[in-house]
Amino acid sequence: MNDYQQFIANVKKKTGIDLAQYKEAQMKRRLTSLYEKRGFKNFHEFFQAMEADKKLFHEFLDRMTINVSEFYRNAKRWEVLEKKILPKLLAQNKRLKVWSAACSTGEEPYTLAIILSKFMPLSQVSVLATDIDENAISRAKIGVYPERSLQEVPEEIKKKFFTKEGLHYKISEEIKKTVTFKKHNLLADPFDTNHDLIVCRNVLIYFTEEAKHALYHKFNKALKPGGIFFVGSTEQIFNPGLYGFETEDTFFYRKVQ
Repeated sequence: MNDYQQFIANVKKKTGIDLAQYKEAQMKRRLTSLYEKRGFKNFHEFFQAMEADKKLFHEFLDRMTINVSEFYRNAKRWEVLEKKILPKLLAQNKRLKVWSAACSTGEEPYTLAIILSKFMPLSQVSVLATDIDENAISRAKIGVYPERSLQEVPEEIKKKFFTKEGLHYKISEEIKKTVTFKKHNLLADPFDTNHDLIVCRNVLIYFTEEAKHALYHKFNKALKPGGIFFVGSTEQIFNPGLYGFETEDTFFYRKVQ
């Protein structure tokens, strides 16, 4: 086993993240530049140092992450969710079934849990979060984020649900417990049904028109009547009626059939 393969095995044991799933040349280049910058000669030395230095470990996590996400991304939309959408949904049903689809590294489902905690005790908050990328899910479960991911987080929320660790912030265990992460392929896997709210933001733009049409139908079937589908700020559905939706607000669609 060479130096890098041993490093992969060590990282998997420590974090559950399987670096073997990433393109080797790209990841190796990215991490080699980090350890050389920090004065190490090889991956073995780098891992030993990471074991002893939490700040270096967080820097490694930050460097290896390809997914780009942040808490309260496009904050005004989350405000609409909190002030307009959730009160209506909760008037119909006190226990909501919520799915964060293509959740990346966890910022979105954790944001959902934080907002839901304003309406009910955390013991009643439950969010399903899925992604095709097991590495992203592993990162999400660790729940440690660089400062830039928290730019839109209100100060009182930051104080209540995050702990600062060096240059990073760790999400509280009580919020972590409300989110269940699973691997799921939107295009290939079946969808669970009877959701009150499905959030799928900033991923549909990467699919072809044909795939998007198929997904809109699948999301519609996954919602209960009156359920809400919340999309990203570049993903407006121009003919929601084609898929059994009507516009509830900008980027929010209600299932009508």
